[in-house]
Parts: sequence; structure tokens; C-alpha cells
Amino acid sequence: MAGDSTKKLPTVMVVDDVEMNVLILNEILKDSYTIISARNGIEALEKLHKTAVLPKIILLDVFMPEMNGYEMLGVMKADDTLKRIPVIFITASANESEGLAAGAVDFINKPFLTEVVKLRVKNQIELKNYSDSLEEMVAEKTAEATATLDNTLHSLANIIEYRNLESGSHVKRTQSFCKALIDYLLESASEYAGELRRMRPEIIIKAMALHDVGKIGIPDRILLKPGKLDEKEYEIMKTHTVVGKNIIEEMMTAVTDKDSIYLKHCRSIAYSHHERFDGTGYPQGLAGGDIPLAARIAALADVYDALVSVRVYKSAIPCEAAIKIILEGRGTQFDPLLTDAVLQIQDKFEEIARNK
Repeated sequence: MAGDSTKKLPTVMVVDDVEMNVLILNEILKDSYTIISARNGIEALEKLHKTAVLPKIILLDVFMPEMNGYEMLGVMKADDTLKRIPVIFITASANESEGLAAGAVDFINKPFLTEVVKLRVKNQIELKNYSDSLEEMVAEKTAEATATLDNTLHSLANIIEYRNLESGSHVKRTQSFCKALIDYLLESASEYAGELRRMRPEIIIKAMALHDVGKIGIPDRILLKPGKLDEKEYEIMKTHTVVGKNIIEEMMTAVTDKDSIYLKHCRSIAYSHHERFDGTGYPQGLAGGDIPLAARIAALADVYDALVSVRVYKSAIPCEAAIKIILEGRGTQFDPLLTDAVLQIQDKFEEIARNK
């Protein structure tokens, strides 16, 4: 009994400048819904922006002073918060096709017929609830699929690192270098800040995990050779960029979201992180701005980590020496703007190198 009395009823908003119409609709609907009202579009929008709980549906008169029903519906459709609230037009003389084209879901004609009003409101709210539940289910399944993909890709990256006699720390460090560089570019309002925001920086950082995924196709005798590669071996090693691109493109054909920005960044980085700013890199010989920005950032992170870390073919060098080598590559191997940014945050890079 007490539970029934405190049960929250769905909210219906009635917008009509004629008080009698509001009273009649309130009487028809009050047993099943909480009713809020407004006298015109302006007042209704003010209440919608202030309310803690949006109405399940709006019964909207077409002809009102100050702001009519069509004008209010137009404002709602341009508002991300309000555009999904279903609207039923209430009117004695309206062009139904015009109203439906404007975005109304149904009509209630004056004078009101009690059962028609109840059924149309009930049906539209049930449709809205069903639509919302479907969207929630899709969002949940998408999140699960994304998490599974993330875990799979990170596992794949770790397998490659272990095969390369790394502990998996190379991936973590290069991601940290990328994050530090991107954070600086955003905070300093650099020339690349706007482009980076559109690219979603957190996804660039995540995508860095697969920059060397193509090394899975390189023979151990080359990948683990404790010395300098000869010319033929080096040509084989260079193919890891193409192999990486092909692997990620295979992944792209297997997922529902064919336009996944995550996999696009993975592909750009895996394929192009060995391009050089002066056009003498591989595999395509791209130059300058033709090299994807994510790959230009990845190149600096990858080279810096390679310099300051032990590899099967070399010893680690001090961070100061690594910065000097990177500066020597400014404008030839590396993007000048990005190189200058690394110089500004070299202490942060050194901290990452020492702690991971």
C-alpha cells in the first residue's frame, strides 16, 4: 500500500495557452502520470532546462502566443538533451503532414476524447521506453565488444614484446611518451592542438600499443639478431610496417564498426611510424604533413625509447644523448614542431624512462 502511494509516475508536460485545455488533459491523465504545464513555448523550454527529470512525452499546442508549437519543436530538435522527447501536437485544426514532417510523433484533436488521449499517450511512452531499452542494450553490447577488442589487442602487443625479448614495458613506455607529448601540445595551444582534439588523444595513446604488431611476421633470426642487420635482413625487417597494416585491416573487416577511429589510428601508426619528415623513410616515402600526425608522434616515442633502452643489438644510452640525437633529426627524420616539443618536456621523458 505504502509502496503504491510513493511510486513515481512518469511525467507528461502539457503546453497550451488555454487553461481549460490544460485542466481537461490533467483530469484525463492525472491517475497515471505526473503533469507539468506551461502556457507557451518559451515558458516550456525554461522549465525543461531547469527540471531534474525530463518528461516522458510533451503534449504541445500548435497555436500559442510568443512561441508556437512548431517553433518550440524546432528548438527542441536542435538541442541534444531535448530532441529525443516525443511530442504529440494538440490542436483543433492542424496540417498533420506538416506536423509529422516537423518531428511530431502523433496528434490529439480537440475536443478531447478521453480514451483516445490515454491510448495515444500510453502508446507513445511505451514506444519511447522500448527505444531507450534497445539503445541501452546496444550501448552495453558495444562496450563489451570494445573491451574484448582492447584486451585482445593488448594481449597481441604483449606477445610481440615477449617474442622480441621485451617484458611488455616498451609498449607502456611508448604510450607514456605519446601521452606526455600530446598533453604538452594541447596545454601549450600548439599548432596541432585542434587537430589532436578531433583525433581523440586518448585513442591515439591506446593505439600506440600495436605500433610494432607487424613484427609477428618477421623471422626470429632477424628479429633477435644480436648485431647489425645486413642489407637483405633490413629489407625484410622493414616489411613489418606493411604486415602490421595488413593485420589491422583484417581486424577492421571483422568488426561491426568499420569506421572505428581506434583501428584507423592503429593502422596509421603501424604503417607509417618509420616514415621520415624529409620523405626518405619507409614504406611509402611520405614527407611532411602527408605522414599521419599520430604516426609522427609515434615515431618520436618509439625512437626515444629504443635509444634509452637495452636491445639485443645495442646498449642503452643516456637520456641526454638520446635528446641530442633526436634534435639532430629535426626536420629530416622528425617533425620540427614535435621535436621542439620533446625538447621542452625532456625531463618528463627522462622520468618516464627511469620509472618504467
